[in-house]
Amino acid sequence: MGERIILVLGASGLIGRFVTDDLRARGFRVVGVARSLSPAQRMSALDIELPILSLDAAALARLLREHAVDVVVNCLGVLQDGAGSDTGAVHRDFVTRLLAAIGGSGRAIRLAHISIPGAAEADRTAFATTKREAERLIEASGIPHAILRPGFVVAPSAYGGSAMLRALAASPLDLPAKEMATPFQPVAVGDIAATIAWLAARDVDDAAVQAVSWDLMQVEPITMAGVIKPFRHAFGTAGWPRIAMPSFMLDLGAKIGDLASHLGWMPPMRSTAIAELRRGVQGDPSAWIAATGITPKTTGETIGRRPATIQDKWFARLFLVKALIFASLVAFWLVSGFIALFVSYRAAAGILTAHNFPPALVDPVTTGTSLMDMSIGVLIAFRRTAAIGLVAGILASLGYMVGAAILTPDLWIEPLGALVKTGPAIVLMLVALLMLDNR
Repeated sequence: MGERIILVLGASGLIGRFVTDDLRARGFRVVGVARSLSPAQRMSALDIELPILSLDAAALARLLREHAVDVVVNCLGVLQDGAGSDTGAVHRDFVTRLLAAIGGSGRAIRLAHISIPGAAEADRTAFATTKREAERLIEASGIPHAILRPGFVVAPSAYGGSAMLRALAASPLDLPAKEMATPFQPVAVGDIAATIAWLAARDVDDAAVQAVSWDLMQVEPITMAGVIKPFRHAFGTAGWPRIAMPSFMLDLGAKIGDLASHLGWMPPMRSTAIAELRRGVQGDPSAWIAATGITPKTTGETIGRRPATIQDKWFARLFLVKALIFASLVAFWLVSGFIALFVSYRAAAGILTAHNFPPALVDPVTTGTSLMDMSIGVLIAFRRTAAIGLVAGILASLGYMVGAAILTPDLWIEPLGALVKTGPAIVLMLVALLMLDNR
């Protein structure tokens, strides 16, 4: 058996990144493909940025032939429809083209496809129904395949739901009692990687794994509270008193998250996430364990091996605050500009007039700065332009401070200290800029 070459689609995601790095450590040649890779994720010349979801079947087939691929691992997925996200396009339409590409590549290729556990009749969201449609397409294709249905994935890094659970563990908040009691069977991301490595070592003609569907999760069923508990021990917060949020707050947070998703953000608390949370995560891993011999790690074994580092604690404590920081900055710039332009225009212009500002410039400067402030708020509100808005806000604030020092220096000692308070606002924007990355 020669060297097996594995193509990982979605190599920037929580599962895809870990699987890519783990398989390389095991000696496999792995080509990692993602629409976008952070500088830290470009660890190899074989990490490739491609508009993977827009490639047609012919282009995908060329990719498979160029790299002489033996195994394709499809980790692509989106939680919910929104700006730049289409569950049907990612889960169903892309898989249709991928299957055509594998069939037309002229190579014997095994597909390992990451899906979701649970009964199909319980599917209620577009996320779940399109995932299940992809499964049916794969099963009907005749291509050697393994459909892997991991439980709640616990990994060294955190993203989305796993980040939210860490944030809950580090805070005195609990989800409502009903949600905390939801069945929630986890799986260590290392067990997913080990499964793919086991599959990659099998011959593509091996009848025992020609067409399999496995639930990947620990055997013992536990609840969401049981998943959070080891995190709390790791964070040292196990003994804290807890406040359970009412259900309406969870639903309200989901609606706010849906709104944020239309602005390009990917908050973990959205309608689909809450619906899937309430559905629970459970399955039967016996077939997977019997076939591979892998003993799944428990949550305690995965999380409880060491206390949380200070990096872990900072991330968990700041995760929920991040949304508050960005929302407050958007409100700050929009409201301050709106008030100056529409509510208290004469008072705003009067400040310049009272400090002997050239009369011909009072109205243009007041109007221009108000529009600039609101524009900065709009830029920060959209994920794609948030970094530009934050840098613009910092520069504008510094400009206000320097301009006031030159033209109206007595504003620095006015009783309300408006200019003095600009300094902390700059620091907050700098913090937001440094927290902008999700991966």
